[in-house]
Amino acid sequence: GVAGQCRVTVTQPRFQQADPSMNNVSLTCSFSASGCSSSPPDVLWFRFLTNTHQDLCTPACTHHQKYKVNLSGNNIVLEIKDLTVDDNAVYICGIAFSDSDSPLSKQTGDGTVLTVTGSGKQHSSGKLIFMIIASSLLFLYSSAVLTSFVVYKVGSK
Repeated sequence: GVAGQCRVTVTQPRFQQADPSMNNVSLTCSFSASGCSSSPPDVLWFRFLTNTHQDLCTPACTHHQKYKVNLSGNNIVLEIKDLTVDDNAVYICGIAFSDSDSPLSKQTGDGTVLTVTGSGKQHSSGKLIFMIIASSLLFLYSSAVLTSFVVYKVGSK
């Protein structure tokens, strides 16, 4: 059907730095959609840490005291409150038009590496390099998962 032509593109900045004294940080994500329904999409946020990943908002936020999503048009902001160095992670924004069966109607961004700089401790360049490598590997992994999902969906028709 016509709904099968829904195509989404998600973009987010690769890096963002924050200082714990700021207390809050806003991570931005924007998307474009063509051929999709006019209903608002589901907005998802995930976070990848060194050894694990967490669903932050899928689409409801699990810790609404800490995380809040604001949607204005095609721009999405994830607000993180009570910032600490424990918030260092790769944050991935996803957009899903769940009423479409097009494989391109559900997409994620490449992830934003959030670096919360500790007070006075400046040995984070090794961690940053690790985060860059980790985010690249996670991007390749998520691309492979998405590709296999698309192949599976197309093959099952």
